[in-house]
Amino acid sequence: MPVLKTSRLTCRPLTEADWDFFLALQQHSGVMHYVSDARSEENVRAIFNSRLPEWSPGSPHWLCLVVCDNDSGSRLGVTGYVHQNNECAEVGFLLAPEAQGKGYGAESLYAVCDFAFTTGGLRRMTACVTAGNYASRRLLEKVGFVYEGTLRESYWLHQTWHDDWIFGLLRQEYQPPMS
Repeated sequence: MPVLKTSRLTCRPLTEADWDFFLALQQHSGVMHYVSDARSEENVRAIFNSRLPEWSPGSPHWLCLVVCDNDSGSRLGVTGYVHQNNECAEVGFLLAPEAQGKGYGAESLYAVCDFAFTTGGLRRMTACVTAGNYASRRLLEKVGFVYEGTLRESYWLHQTWHDDWIFGLLRQEYQPPMS
């Protein structure tokens, strides 16, 4: 299982010990506003359990990494991707409110892309963002993802249909950050 390191962060595999943190993220209305309606603890547990099995490139389930601060060890969020087909994967991330706006999202996403395009053997990464989620859109664009289009009324959330923005990043377009 991969452990990804940056100057400020360690992104390590999710473990059973992360249950309380994962539950708090998944049940925080601000974190989940553009992601999901309220989820029961039972539903969150099923999602958590699906991300615990051993993962390797090409696995059918999510690579779920806990984003941790190198200095304090505190958990800041989760990130990862799920393989789709034809050397393509969808990336995802959630950051705790206290970790937002500090560059941790971009730093961890760069680490995930570095891994995916080298060790993971991927040629394309995608992201699907509920329209209106400008923070996630800015993060993706900062890392080099390109807006590819809108899926109109594609996602049922908060009792109404929402558009989804689709982003993509090809291996040959990816530019790692300068150290």
